[in-house]
Amino acid sequence: MAKWWRGLKTAIQSPQPALSPLQAFHSQSSRFHTIQAIPREVAGSRVSARDREQGRIPAVVFAQSLLDKTPSNRFTSRKRLLTTEKEQIQAILESVDLPFFCSTTFPLQIRAGPGSSVLLESGTVLPIKIHRDEKTGKILNLVFAWADDGTEMKVDVPVVLKGEENCPGLKKGGHLKMIRSTLKYLCPAEHIPQKIEVDISNLDIEDRVFMHDIEVHPSLKLLSKNETMPICKIAVTNLDSPEPASMNLESQEPAEV
Repeated sequence: MAKWWRGLKTAIQSPQPALSPLQAFHSQSSRFHTIQAIPREVAGSRVSARDREQGRIPAVVFAQSLLDKTPSNRFTSRKRLLTTEKEQIQAILESVDLPFFCSTTFPLQIRAGPGSSVLLESGTVLPIKIHRDEKTGKILNLVFAWADDGTEMKVDVPVVLKGEENCPGLKKGGHLKMIRSTLKYLCPAEHIPQKIEVDISNLDIEDRVFMHDIEVHPSLKLLSKNETMPICKIAVTNLDSPEPASMNLESQEPAEV
C-alpha cells in the first residue's frame, strides 16, 4: 500500500500545471481550498518528526467506512499516507472557523513531490480529526476521509444559534441553555452542511428547539435514536444555583498516523 502511486497509469501521471499560491488558496464556493499533498512511504514517530521539521504535516486519507464498528463494513481501499504543507493548512484554519473545519469538504491533489507538476491522484476529502500536541497546540497530524460526490458520510455538524438579540425569553431575564452543540447526519458528500443555524428570536422562557424542528436538505438523515431531544432552551435564571464546574474535554494525544 505504501507505494500505491508507483502503479498508477501513465495517463493519470500526465503533467498538470503547478498551482500558484493564489490558485491554491482561492475560495471555491463551499470548497474553500485545494489541499496540496505528496505521498509518504512509511509511518512512524521518527519519520513524522522529520516531516514536521521540514514544514510538512503527516496525514492519512481513507474511506470513512474504515472507521465502521462492524468489521465486515470496513474497506481499506484508497488509503493513502501523505504529507501536507504546514503553511497551507494553517492558512485554511485561519480562513475557516475551526468548529466548521470538520464539516467542510476540500479538493485534494496528490502530487509526485513538492512543487511537482505530476498529478498522481485527486478527489474531495472531509477532515475527520486534527491531532495536536497537548502542551504546545502544534498540529501533529491530520485525518481525512474521501468525500467524492455520491459518497454517504457520517458528519457531526456544528449548531450555530442566531437571533439572540431579539429573543423575548432572554429579554425577560432567562438564560440560554445549549444542550447539543452538534448534530450527526448521514448525508451525501455533496450536501454536507457546514453548520446548522437555529433561530431563537421567537423563544420565550421555557421554550425549546428540538432536533425534529430543524429543516435540512431532504437527502440528510439525522442519526439520533430520539429526535424529540432538545437542542437548546431558554431557562429560568436561578440566582441561588451555583454555576456548574466546566468539563475538561481535552482528548489524549493520539498515536502517529
